[in-house]
Amino acid sequence: MLSAFANALPASPALRLACAAVTAAVIAGCAATPPGTTAAARPAEATKVDTGKPHWQRVHLGAGAGYDFPVYANHRLDGDLSRIREVVFVQHGLQRNGDDYYAAGAALLKASGRNPGEVLLIAPNFPGTPDQGKGFDGMPQWSVQGWMSGENAVDARFPVSSLQLLDDLLALVTDKARLPQVSKVTVAGHSGGAQIVHRYAVLNNVDERIRARGIDLRYVVANPSSYLYFTPVRPAGPDGKSFAPYDKTACPDYDKYRYGMQDIVPYAQGASGLSLYRRYIGRQVTYLAGTEDNDPNHRVLDKACGAEAEGPTRLQRARGYLRYERYLATPGQVSRHQAYEVVGVGHDQARMFGSQCGARAVFGMAESANPDGAACRAPQL
Repeated sequence: MLSAFANALPASPALRLACAAVTAAVIAGCAATPPGTTAAARPAEATKVDTGKPHWQRVHLGAGAGYDFPVYANHRLDGDLSRIREVVFVQHGLQRNGDDYYAAGAALLKASGRNPGEVLLIAPNFPGTPDQGKGFDGMPQWSVQGWMSGENAVDARFPVSSLQLLDDLLALVTDKARLPQVSKVTVAGHSGGAQIVHRYAVLNNVDERIRARGIDLRYVVANPSSYLYFTPVRPAGPDGKSFAPYDKTACPDYDKYRYGMQDIVPYAQGASGLSLYRRYIGRQVTYLAGTEDNDPNHRVLDKACGAEAEGPTRLQRARGYLRYERYLATPGQVSRHQAYEVVGVGHDQARMFGSQCGARAVFGMAESANPDGAACRAPQL
């Protein structure tokens, strides 16, 4: 179904990109998720009727006994990956619908004109405790919210955090014995996926080692509900352009992780807020914020007081965090962060990643080749 749709798109690569981005997620949501198999890095068995849905693969990760984990990918991960030059991760949101995110990413990849034989597209799918019956037996499972912030899996048999899992996935795709030509890895997330990608970009200890090996590692953070603050201040004043400690009588736990540094997850214990900031500012991060993602009552917006301390909407929280990075900056400090507002787009991962700046950040597509993607502008700070 998806390939038939893509073949019917207009001949213009830019128009194909815009159309595919908007439609892929709708197509991807139409059929049931197929069951998996038990072999490492082997695609799940196909159902007898071809629904057009992607089929997840079981990959084996980690040291020692390790653990299995489900991903969607455009190449067999137990096959020949020697031609892969670039890896793109697209991380699902709160609904743990990796199939939808994979389908939208695959449509964007096809429309971009990139050679799919050289690009490995992976959509990790964190199994949640409500996901019984989806074939994820014998794998780590996380609480509905826990995977987004880096908590450990709930099953004591698998003492692995979701952040460690991303370490293990990066180890898999940067293994030069299996992917000798890989030179770029992009980790992109939208909504809940952007929450874990942002926190991973801040907290992981592998970034500099990977880049020292000549692999360009980048992160794309689009429309998260909240951000990780390094100090106890939050946006303050009528315009949110100053910073001060938040009122603890209104929210006693506003500076606890996942919003601040207190009681941080075991994966990052011992880390210092300002030292993390100094390291993070040198990592390659692109922020994307939809100008229409401005509903303070959006159904999946984090409305906990720790999130509300960052602002009432995703757009305002994004602007506040960008101001905060400037607030923390010291003279002469070089930031490798980029930020864009996607004009006219709300909480829509396909249109965010299909925008001019989104397609460039995720798939390296020149804006001139994507004139029909949503326009982008500098953040209105």
